[in-house]
Amino acid sequence: QVQLAESGGGLVQPGGSLRLSCEASGSFRSIYVMGWYRQAPGKEREVVGTVTSSGTTTYKDSVKGRFTISRDNAKNTVFLQMNDLKPEDTAVYYCSARRTALSNTSWGQGTQVTVSS
Repeated sequence: QVQLAESGGGLVQPGGSLRLSCEASGSFRSIYVMGWYRQAPGKEREVVGTVTSSGTTTYKDSVKGRFTISRDNAKNTVFLQMNDLKPEDTAVYYCSARRTALSNTSWGQGTQVTVSS
């Protein structure tokens, strides 16, 4: 089992930046992949970015060049650096983790990101 705790959300003006953090805890040897998802009101949850234990990353097309996902394997922490934020980035952001390729995905409680002037 993996417990995830997100932090770093808040209110920011368009063009601003935020850095989200997610620390994993529980009983596990390692985590294969960690990621960030987001869900806006009335919309489906969508992937923002993922990063494997080896450092391979993926991104939603609309955030490429603006967001950067990274992880500290020793600290079991994943980060999402968000730059040039836009109103359409407003959503609840969820951290995710999968211990192995065959494991179920664990989810954090979510942190609100609001981009507004």
